Amino acid sequence: MEDEPYYYYGEGNESGPGAQCEWPADWAVSFSLLPVLYMLVFVLGLSGNGLVIFTVWRGPRAKRRSADTYIGNLALADLAFVVTLPLWAAYTALRFHWPFGSALCKLSSYLVLLNMFASAFCLGCLSLQRYLAIVRSLPRSRPVRPRASALLPLAALWLLAALLALPALLLRDTQPGPDNLTVCDMDFSGLASAQSERYWRGALSLGTTALGFLLPLLLMTLFYCCIGASLSRHFQHLRQEREKRRLLRIIATLVAVFALCWLPFHLLKSLYVLSELGLLELPCAFLGLVVLLHPYATCLAYINSCLNPFLYAFFDLRFRAQCRLLLGLRPALRGPAGSGSSTLSAQTQKSELHSLATKV
Repeated sequence: MEDEPYYYYGEGNESGPGAQCEWPADWAVSFSLLPVLYMLVFVLGLSGNGLVIFTVWRGPRAKRRSADTYIGNLALADLAFVVTLPLWAAYTALRFHWPFGSALCKLSSYLVLLNMFASAFCLGCLSLQRYLAIVRSLPRSRPVRPRASALLPLAALWLLAALLALPALLLRDTQPGPDNLTVCDMDFSGLASAQSERYWRGALSLGTTALGFLLPLLLMTLFYCCIGASLSRHFQHLRQEREKRRLLRIIATLVAVFALCWLPFHLLKSLYVLSELGLLELPCAFLGLVVLLHPYATCLAYINSCLNPFLYAFFDLRFRAQCRLLLGLRPALRGPAGSGSSTLSAQTQKSELHSLATKV
């Protein structure tokens, strides 16, 4: 029991195929490296997402784009998650010992899952908004009805994310671990027998992957492919091949960043669950490697929460201009009264088409 790593995968379950495997000892470097990475994500995510929220909601309401509402809520979801990272950093540094009590175990786990669902849903809605914005901006496009209020879809988005994340709040709890440690893990003892626990765990895990990763990624890919097709037709007509390639490269980069950050986490988790359910036969050596790599895949997924604002700032010229203006980093432009504002407005309008497909 001393060498059994305590991660997410149903540790201590004696009924699955992994029960016959002898787990390798944890990598010692994980207990020092992972807390440092978590705290780095915490600092960058707190500052980056805080700046996004400040820029979006403190900016002029008249110049606020429809997608800015989803951008602000995406940053809010990431911010709610990154504030829990010091707890997980301490948990890892203490060799997976949770000294913070049952309530914080439940709340922190709930916020992690809530962030995953809310972020994925915001990204899906943003891809739809991006497609609609591109369609509206193209010449000879059909008239589009006025935009409906974003409050209703936002409320539905958060409600659905909150409901889907409830298993973490209800089932996650502190449990006794090896060497008198206390772990924060899923507890199915009050819901299922030891024989059926792996089926409950497998259903929740695969359902989370389907709804929190595969479906949003499919929607993002679908909408961005439609964006690419629309831009290809538009720029072929205007013979602006260089601009077309630049925009399509940005779209591909943003979709790839989202997929690459979350794919290892969901892939490793799904491989283990499928093996535990007897649907996939994997050697013990491979399963042991999956368990050892899981915290690093989790860290990579967490990094996405601090990358979003930096990707947005890098690609969106308008956001950079507004951010500098609000922070007082942009010097006033010389000229007649009001000319600075007009110049900034003209610059941001000129970059509007560039930024239409650039927010993950």
